[in-house]
Amino acid sequence: MSSVLDFRLREGSSERQTFKATLGASEAALSGSGHIGEKTTYLFSLRQSHLQLLFKMIGLPFLPNYIDGQFKVKTRLTPYDELTVMALAGVDRMELNTDLAGEDEGSDYILSYLPKIEQETFTVGVSYRHYAGRHVQTYVLSHNYLNDKNLKYRNNDESTEENLTLRLRSTEQKTTFRAENMTTLPGGWTLKEGAELNYMDYTDHERRLLSVGDWSVYRTHLGLVAYGASFSAAYTAPEERWSASVGVRADGNTYSSHMSRPWEQLSPRASFRYVFSPHWSTAASAGWYHQLLPYTALGYKDATDRLVNRDLRYMNVAQAAWGGEWKANDRWAVSVEGFYKSYHRVPLSLADGVPLTCKGTDYGVVGNEALVSTAQGRAYGVEALMRWTLPDRLNLTSSFTWYRSEYRADRHAAYVPSAWDNRVILNMSGTYDFPHRWSVGLRLSCIGGSPYTPYDEVASSYVTYWDANGKSAYDYSRYNAERLPGYAQLDVRVDKEFFFKRWRLGLYLDLQNVTVSKLRQPDVFMSTGVVSNPEAPLEDQRYVMRRVEQISGTLLPTLGVTVEF
Repeated sequence: MSSVLDFRLREGSSERQTFKATLGASEAALSGSGHIGEKTTYLFSLRQSHLQLLFKMIGLPFLPNYIDGQFKVKTRLTPYDELTVMALAGVDRMELNTDLAGEDEGSDYILSYLPKIEQETFTVGVSYRHYAGRHVQTYVLSHNYLNDKNLKYRNNDESTEENLTLRLRSTEQKTTFRAENMTTLPGGWTLKEGAELNYMDYTDHERRLLSVGDWSVYRTHLGLVAYGASFSAAYTAPEERWSASVGVRADGNTYSSHMSRPWEQLSPRASFRYVFSPHWSTAASAGWYHQLLPYTALGYKDATDRLVNRDLRYMNVAQAAWGGEWKANDRWAVSVEGFYKSYHRVPLSLADGVPLTCKGTDYGVVGNEALVSTAQGRAYGVEALMRWTLPDRLNLTSSFTWYRSEYRADRHAAYVPSAWDNRVILNMSGTYDFPHRWSVGLRLSCIGGSPYTPYDEVASSYVTYWDANGKSAYDYSRYNAERLPGYAQLDVRVDKEFFFKRWRLGLYLDLQNVTVSKLRQPDVFMSTGVVSNPEAPLEDQRYVMRRVEQISGTLLPTLGVTVEF
């Protein structure tokens, strides 16, 4: 609802073949770029992690492992036509470091609730582009897929199925066809028209122990068609003194009668930029945007196989920003921007009265529950950005953001801090190149303390709850009533390069958290395994609990070798 990440792969080299291999403490990687004949270029990369070995060595309770890759092939069919094929894929496996069981309370707590996780995901697409004078037509066909598996046994003992507390498998798939036409007109005008059609498919098969003796066996399948259309116009004045753009998008889908009407999901926007002088400029933008809810919410069914959340609406946000930039020269620039965002139709959990957008800060499935579109939110603040460069020597970037992020259950309730209300964020990063091909990089990250919801010791202590969940229960009556201290971390990296006739060797030392800063999380309650009232009925029995501090932070060194040829 707040931003868009637009990743673009560069073109493969049409002049030479280049390859790069990297071996570090966390992963091994190979990438390449080149051409096949005169009309086709390619780009690829592969990574295999051995992060699990590093995490086990430094004593962390979870051991992540991943393999991922991507490629891009672009072919010039004719002087006016080109075809691009792209794909990205990843496989993730997260095991538990059960060797740490009994060594410290913090690790024991994480091991008590965290499941084994397996994920496979891929995206593949083909794009055809035709250049016809002032017009450029683009047609894209793509498909993405996510397969998620979670498995958990009580005390991580897989010797018997009686210890099973969670077995989950969910898949999400989306097939998209998109067509766009861009027209460049005389006088600085650019027009774009587009339309798209999607088919979305979601399944979830889940067996979960809610409390001792109370199982949830859940199966759902959702298939829906979504559609959208957009138009935009942009103008750039002569000498580029000012520019402006306007646009509108409409979306709909077959989930419900509310969502099927595109005119109820209109998303208009406008932006403007003016350059006063070579040193000063200003820019402003405003828009109203809609976003479809997660599949877990749309596909949630009750025991009668009925879709529960049919009355939900698209989430939307109205946002505006205005700022200015001062450029002393090409080496030094400072910009400041203020923003305001107003969120509407945010899904609210009927079970605990918390907006869905605030429930994603902890592990777990989000959205598979009864929801209503009544929650609202707002975020506002100021961000400053500074850039300073000295050619072939220094590159320094820093940003500072002060903001507030708040939500409420409905328009009659009071605003409370959201899970993202850190209020202050400071990031500074820079590199300095020394003689003889040495370079040093620094990165400082500071963030204000986040609000948190305290845990309920009584609710957590019930034997039936703890044996099923292995973690503390939130006290949602005090939602985000407490706040953690702030956190700062300094990272340092040193690089040395050696150049040979046809290849390059790079060595690096990366030191994360050189100040050994400690990140504090809310204290949790953990079962001692001792029942305080064994004579009571099972549903009334409670464990004796102990409070466990959650403090983490260590120096993480990494050595690496890079070979490019």
